[in-house]
Amino acid sequence: MPPEMATTSKAGADGAAANGGSGGPVAVLVIHGPNLNLLGQREPEIYGRTRLGDIDRALKQLGRELGLKVETFQSNSEGAIVDRIQRARGRARVLVINPAAYTHTSVAIRDAITACDLPTVEVHLSNVYAREAFRHHSTIAGIVVGRIMGFGAEGYLLALRAAKRLIETQRAAAGA
Repeated sequence: MPPEMATTSKAGADGAAANGGSGGPVAVLVIHGPNLNLLGQREPEIYGRTRLGDIDRALKQLGRELGLKVETFQSNSEGAIVDRIQRARGRARVLVINPAAYTHTSVAIRDAITACDLPTVEVHLSNVYAREAFRHHSTIAGIVVGRIMGFGAEGYLLALRAAKRLIETQRAAAGA
């Protein structure tokens, strides 16, 4: 497997964890887009000094506290991100994604999210509306449940808490 496709943890091979079956943790897939592998080094005045590995560890720790199985994935390749979203179908309950630069350009990522029909939370470390005008457009804004931006690395943790709430809402609706 090419390095850009490596995940920091593996999702369960069956859908039981993703669907909350057998009392196991529910799967949440977190995708980090291009250049996020350079967090802490690249433009820290904009993106902060927290490294991606630190964000992933914090997500997994919070996931354990919330009873969620968190899988993380980072790639600089649009195709690898699309492939990973497609593989989440039937395996994850919620997608948290920071498409990074692909936010503004990728119809392919938008189509993959739509095709997989996963509730999705969009995350950005910086407030994109306080930056250049080209960053104000998101190809996925119209299909996501919500967007979190401007809170730095903490935004990912907020998104994971939102994912937990989405799962609880799904369960309540299924039980009604």
